[in-house]
Amino acid sequence: MYYVIGIIVFLIVISLRQINEYERGIRFQFGKFNSVMMPGWRIIWPIIQTMQKVDIRVKAVDVPDQEAITKDNISVRINAVIYYKVSDAAKAIIEVENFTYAISQLAQTTMRNASGEVSLDELLSNRDQISSRIQKIVDEASDPWGIKVINVELKDVQLPEEMKRTIAKQAEAEREKRAVIIKAEGEVAAAENMAKAAGVLAGSPGALHLRTLQSINDLSSDQSNTVVFALPLEVLRAFEGMTRNKF
Repeated sequence: MYYVIGIIVFLIVISLRQINEYERGIRFQFGKFNSVMMPGWRIIWPIIQTMQKVDIRVKAVDVPDQEAITKDNISVRINAVIYYKVSDAAKAIIEVENFTYAISQLAQTTMRNASGEVSLDELLSNRDQISSRIQKIVDEASDPWGIKVINVELKDVQLPEEMKRTIAKQAEAEREKRAVIIKAEGEVAAAENMAKAAGVLAGSPGALHLRTLQSINDLSSDQSNTVVFALPLEVLRAFEGMTRNKF
């Protein structure tokens, strides 16, 4: 009697399995799917039943560097990271052999295809949109496997050295263009202000004489030994009028 009880207790002990809170247990009976077991201690009878644990936490998979050709025929190397979790533990075991490897391969292929649909400028400036497109495609393709893709992030886009030099030259030319435009706009504004000032001086009697006196006063503080002074046209015309009246 005690011998039978001991055997039963032994079988129960070796049949106990612990499922953690972040896991789900997929139980098979005689090779057929039986149920999904929740966290806690569960009994799996030897020979009759087997169990596989599935981690349902969010996982981050690093997608290695991939060679891709953009829409404008430029070769680039891109890599990314994909975040996903198991939404249906039974499908993740039954429908695909190794869902982690399958997700990685699917992300690589999708990333190359998505890069080939856009130009280099779009790839560099619209990473968020391209990442969202990759995430949507991978999520839909992995849905039959019981996988939920949470996010995809493009980490780096590596360009050939000659393309880097070309982009640097383009950026330098753009900066020079902006500098020339700003300088030209400044000269136009200065010319407009000078024209306005000349109009004011010409329209106010004696204004030009006052301006001349101000210039002389400014020159008096200069230590230079040579001063070039230009007489206003009004003074010359005054002398011309005096000469005509005399003769």
